[in-house]
Amino acid sequence: MDLSLTEDQELIASTAREVLASRAATAGARAMDGDPAGYSVALWKEMVELGWTGLAFPEEHGGVGGDFLDVCLLFEQLGYVQVPSPLLASAAACGMPVARFGTSAQKDRWLNPIADGRVVTAAPLPWDRPNEGPVATRNGDGFVLNGTATFVPYAASAEHILVAARLDGEPHAFWVDASDVTLQPLGTIGADRPCHVDLDAVRAEDALGPDAVNAITLFGAAATCAEMVGAAQRVLDMTVGYATEREQFGRAIGSFQAVQHHCANMAIDVLGSRFIAYEAIWLLSANRDAAQEVAMAKAWVSEAYERVCALGHQVHGAIGFTQEHDLHLFSEHATTASLSFGDADLHYDNLADDLDLH
Repeated sequence: MDLSLTEDQELIASTAREVLASRAATAGARAMDGDPAGYSVALWKEMVELGWTGLAFPEEHGGVGGDFLDVCLLFEQLGYVQVPSPLLASAAACGMPVARFGTSAQKDRWLNPIADGRVVTAAPLPWDRPNEGPVATRNGDGFVLNGTATFVPYAASAEHILVAARLDGEPHAFWVDASDVTLQPLGTIGADRPCHVDLDAVRAEDALGPDAVNAITLFGAAATCAEMVGAAQRVLDMTVGYATEREQFGRAIGSFQAVQHHCANMAIDVLGSRFIAYEAIWLLSANRDAAQEVAMAKAWVSEAYERVCALGHQVHGAIGFTQEHDLHLFSEHATTASLSFGDADLHYDNLADDLDLH
């Protein structure tokens, strides 16, 4: 595994950092607080023009011809700058399962619109109740879905939703028109405006198999890890900068051993998170089995990111808890991101299953 970036990948990361940083004042998490959509439509259009929405898809399906690792560099920068957008839900959780496991016709039908910037989102099976969730039945040439999908990000902005449901006892994924479902907005601290999605005899035309359902979680979890790595890096940078500038007892607080150890532990967690996340991402990009690596990454990075935020608050003291300071935005993000596509406990259980410990 080579973790060094190519020149093109360095350009992707640097361009993303520059673009997102310049738009943070109008499109960042603070600016979007209270916005019904939860993201900047103007920035989304710019992201489409830059080719970000189709970065990981083949050119024959409207994409740029990159891979999953390339788009994860964007997720990392979105996390670093804290700019909410439906890119992860659309490109990773929806697009990658179709690109990897869809038929040629399904790729033609869905990848081109995603690359063109149509907002779609994914509703995986409930990770804490895997045997529950929507149920599908066959109906003529298509399928009918009933039930409720929970905590679906950006559902109110989506044109279509990729819903995981059980068909004949097996998980499948179905594309449904968002106008056919009933949404229950949830008042969470997340910037992704999650909803419960109620399906009452909602019709779907085609289905993707169990591999695609599993891929929703694999690619979604790995992409979330990249986002958390970027966010944790930003918290470390903010904290080191604050410890260097803030003076107490006539000296910078960074000169005190306790603060130094906090920052050192944060740096260890950030670097460890980067390595374990990008190993999983690299394996997925190479189309190799990465179930264990994704579980390890999501479990580790979720907890490491929360530790980094907690130590950042220890160093910042009271100012880190104020609305005027950005640190609380990352703490809120850590809470929601650690739960997305399964929390640490779920992925520990998945690892235990893989190790034949159950």
